[in-house]
Amino acid sequence: MDRRRLIAGNWKMNKTPEQTEAFLDSFLRLRAEEGSSEILLLPPFTGLERAGRLLADTSIGLGAQNVHFEQAGAFTGEISAAMLLSCGCRYVLVGHSERRTLFLEDDRLINRKLRAAFSAGLSPVLCVGETLEEHRLNRVKERITSQLAAGLRDVDNTGISSVVIAYEPIWAIGTGETAGPEQAEETIGVIRGWIADTYGEREAAAVRILYGGSVNPDNTTSLIAQANIDGVLVGGASLDPDSFARIVVAADTHRGV
Repeated sequence: MDRRRLIAGNWKMNKTPEQTEAFLDSFLRLRAEEGSSEILLLPPFTGLERAGRLLADTSIGLGAQNVHFEQAGAFTGEISAAMLLSCGCRYVLVGHSERRTLFLEDDRLINRKLRAAFSAGLSPVLCVGETLEEHRLNRVKERITSQLAAGLRDVDNTGISSVVIAYEPIWAIGTGETAGPEQAEETIGVIRGWIADTYGEREAAAVRILYGGSVNPDNTTSLIAQANIDGVLVGGASLDPDSFARIVVAADTHRGV
């Protein structure tokens, strides 16, 4: 099955609304012609409304970095799926390693957020990945499949088609280290195999699985070249419009495009 590549830029806690507009002004000029890859930008909450307006007439998707599991209420500092939709979001990150490690989000909470995204019509990007210790102890498969089983609890065969999975080894986030292409492919193959065992071969063939972890213009091509890697979740390299455009070009020009 032909899975369209997805190139996602996670800005984390960077860029004011004004800086968001400046980025998009530059990036849209650099990407004057639409390529084969789907592009997704994930600004901080304060930039979503402006980004949504500026991207409204483009093919570039908008997503958020987090969501609360309730529709509304006394949850100071949180944001609902309906609020994200009102800004033009179509995607939302769930279970990013920084949410797990810095804000102590567990699999049960992540599953509640994922199901809230579903209920509202957002496509969740479920992030999974192992720590350096787990990696060294050869517990990668155990950890990844555990996160998948818990994060996707109560998601049926229809729902799984709307999920994007992002494999991001925690030891590679923002460190400059990256899993080698073959190593990333092996783990992503484990993820696709788990989906096949749980949901079926057809569903596994349709789900897009990304790699995230110190992605840059120089390593994108070798990552995209792997059979099971359907795109990348980019952190720091997505903050510069030229750098992010080069990543998109690297993805567009590979795999028979």
